[in-house]
Amino acid sequence: MSRYAPVPFPQVKLEGQFWHERLDTVLDRTVPSQHKKLAEVGILDSLKLPNPPPPLRFPRHSNGFTVQVFWDSDVGKWIEAASYALAHRRDADIEAKIEAAIDDLEKAQAPDGYLNCWYLGREPDKRWTNLRDNHEMYNAGHLLEGAVAYFQVTGRRRFLDVMERYLDHIYATFGTGPGQRRGYDGHEEIELALMKLYYLTGERKHLDFATYMINERGNQKPHYFDIEREQREGGGDKRQPYVFPNYEYSQSHKPVREQDKVVGHAVRAMYLYTAMADLAAELNDDGLKRACEVLWDDVMETKMYVTAGLGPSAHNEGFTHDFDLPNQTAYAETCASVALIFWAQRMLHLDLDGKYGDILELAMFNGALSGLSRDGEHYFYANPLESDGTPTRWEWHTCPCCTMNVSRLVASVGQYFLSTAPDGVAFHLYGGIASDVEIAGNRVSLREVSTYPWSGDIAIHVDPETPAAFDVKLRIPSWCKGAKVAVNGQAVDASETENGYLTIHRTWQKGDSIALDLPMPPERLYAHPGVIMDAGRVALKRGPLVYCLEEVANPGGRVQRLKLPRSAELRVENRPDLFDGIVALKAEATALDESDFQQLYRTTPPRENTSNLTAIPYFLWANRAQGSMVVWVPEAREC
Repeated sequence: MSRYAPVPFPQVKLEGQFWHERLDTVLDRTVPSQHKKLAEVGILDSLKLPNPPPPLRFPRHSNGFTVQVFWDSDVGKWIEAASYALAHRRDADIEAKIEAAIDDLEKAQAPDGYLNCWYLGREPDKRWTNLRDNHEMYNAGHLLEGAVAYFQVTGRRRFLDVMERYLDHIYATFGTGPGQRRGYDGHEEIELALMKLYYLTGERKHLDFATYMINERGNQKPHYFDIEREQREGGGDKRQPYVFPNYEYSQSHKPVREQDKVVGHAVRAMYLYTAMADLAAELNDDGLKRACEVLWDDVMETKMYVTAGLGPSAHNEGFTHDFDLPNQTAYAETCASVALIFWAQRMLHLDLDGKYGDILELAMFNGALSGLSRDGEHYFYANPLESDGTPTRWEWHTCPCCTMNVSRLVASVGQYFLSTAPDGVAFHLYGGIASDVEIAGNRVSLREVSTYPWSGDIAIHVDPETPAAFDVKLRIPSWCKGAKVAVNGQAVDASETENGYLTIHRTWQKGDSIALDLPMPPERLYAHPGVIMDAGRVALKRGPLVYCLEEVANPGGRVQRLKLPRSAELRVENRPDLFDGIVALKAEATALDESDFQQLYRTTPPRENTSNLTAIPYFLWANRAQGSMVVWVPEAREC
């Protein structure tokens, strides 16, 4: 197992334009507007336990379920995102809003520590009776993550105390001891939150309960969810029949160490695997580590979109079968890509293998970031790879999980750049950061300067307080061919990498610098033939960015009319006039001519005219005029 651990987010300052712009937007617009929406739809009022409770804002589905059962989680994620934002810039108004929410949660908490505003306010006699569907532990997990983040930034532990009282209640209720219930969550989340609390406090009970939750999952016959269902129905409650054919939906169909195919709800799966990887590292558990590796390979080889989107199906918000990756109907939930980043980071720290850093980066710049608009107040829940122009970004959602998930990711993005060990530092991402870290008993100031992802020209300044010998590891992305490295102007052999990292070991002194050049010419990507939706099509990529054709940049009709000849040169075009400066791609193309096609079918093909195409980074689509979009572009034989 790797000895490297991430540098905490409060210790990493974002300086590069790309992430600084995104961060400023989240601070200035996203976090405040999200709080306003939480108030408008009644989520904040629900914390006050109004008596009598008001009518449901979102009526029950046919199976008896309403999204209001997980409103607590939205508050927890907002507090987490807002706390990360405070680490960059303190804001008295945001802090007051967080404190007000904590006031309500503290007042709502039951004398025995239980804290779930749905059950306390509406069904106090039914708490812990439906772990399968009703998200009690999921809510607790997100509240806990918010409490941990708020403490890390402010040092205030009132919310943490509230959550630790709740956890003591949960620990007394569930487990394998006499009188305890052998239950676990239907929607995984609390497991990874418990690991965060364990890392913060060092208290073994949090690690032990996370271990119990992982080990118990799918490990009972009869299944625990069947046991609780029979207890509910025995009491006359026949609501909420399970709408899925089996427990693959919640990854509880078999013990986690026996699972070798990624199935079910994509976000639940990613949260589960994140916690599994955490435990594998902490407990040196080779069985869990091997299970994570097998599941990772299954996702990478058969189930991930080129944008690092996950889950093709809206029916289960998740996975179907191998190579089922439709473009226009892709679900690819923003939350799933965010959660993939969590998992990738944990896998990266098992062995410090750059293949996990590659996916972390891919998901960060594409599948996740596409979920947040440039103005910071509009979102995508699903992220299709092709559009007829119908989908638009929305201001809010009946299930607003993705809104706070993407904002908490952006506000905490600094924690993904660097890791340290007693004898070294590893750079996983680039984009302009500064941090002071401890290495080899020495305080070391690090500064990485770049305009990444637009350019691979990177400078790293290493300034130890006193001369010290240690490793500096640089991730060389798998997409990069011909990387060049120099230390203080002296070339270093960049071909000698291990698991995607170049290690530079030397006695570092003040003023030392590394020049890293990662060439990023545009390239074409082709899908496995099993992905029949992409047969005869090509995707465009430059560095970590996947590109798309958008109608506003390719006027004249739907972008699906355009074809890219295999021999056409892909040209890089700097566009300072777009989105504060981006790199676009240009190429000669052909375009189907619809003007002479008067009937639905005919025996001769449509005429093809010479044309051009312009591609922009996928994460930026749907920020201008409404219109069609495509990632996988049809190939033409020749211009």
